[in-house]
Amino acid sequence: MGVALAALVVVAPSASAAAPRAITVSGGGEYASYLPEAIQIWNSHVPNIRMSQTQGSGNIKIYVVSGGGSRASIGHGSGVIYLDRNQINQGYSPLRVVVHEMGHSLGLRDNYNGDCSILMSGGSAGTACRNPNPSAAEANWVNQSFARGFDARAADGPVEWAVDSWPAPVLAAA
Repeated sequence: MGVALAALVVVAPSASAAAPRAITVSGGGEYASYLPEAIQIWNSHVPNIRMSQTQGSGNIKIYVVSGGGSRASIGHGSGVIYLDRNQINQGYSPLRVVVHEMGHSLGLRDNYNGDCSILMSGGSAGTACRNPNPSAAEANWVNQSFARGFDARAADGPVEWAVDSWPAPVLAAA
């Protein structure tokens, strides 16, 4: 009589694989209704992060100001965002502005090249630009930056996001 052998192979996840970095976003004032979609955009493009909106104090805090331009601190999943209602009222897409400023809080810097397909081109793409999605290169850079989850950028992670378009068009005209 033959003996049947069965093998069960269990593959454990790699020890180096980290869970997605949990990042909470709070605030937003009159633009808070754009946060769920902005969060969904980043979550769908960057598997190594998992953003969510909170009513408490988030890793990323969003405030609304009148003047000074929309801006954010460059962070690694944390920071402060200021949404300028005067700028948005000039015709800029509120969703694009929110997603763009979140990009700064994820480590991306401005790239004032006027290309609407590049999220970090920001206002240089003009008020007609409605694209709220990061380019594949931008999303890949953020994903690599968070490859080790909660840890700061790994030594073998991406180099600083760099741009070579200076001066910014707004400054060049001055």
